Amino acid sequence: MHYEKHVFICTNDKPAPKKCCGSEHGMALVEAFKAKWAETGSDQKIRIQKAGCLDFCGKGPSMVVYPEGVFYGNVQLEDVAEITEKHLIGNEIVSRLEIG
Repeated sequence: MHYEKHVFICTNDKPAPKKCCGSEHGMALVEAFKAKWAETGSDQKIRIQKAGCLDFCGKGPSMVVYPEGVFYGNVQLEDVAEITEKHLIGNEIVSRLEIG
């Protein structure tokens, strides 16, 4: 496998009044996760990128981490460090944000 983990963060925009991840800081999350990952200095191969709609608009901003297939919802910039440390590095699901 080329990447050990693959992180997709929704940046999709929809016309108002629908809630959408893009207007709810989706791209800011992409940049924050990339920056936080770079700070870790880990040699683990992880790809972090923007994605289209993940079909959890009402729970956005949303993201998914593969290969586990764990979806997170209502992800805020303040959650980036916790998800990075617990899930991306420690392989522990952040259950308070998990979409079950």
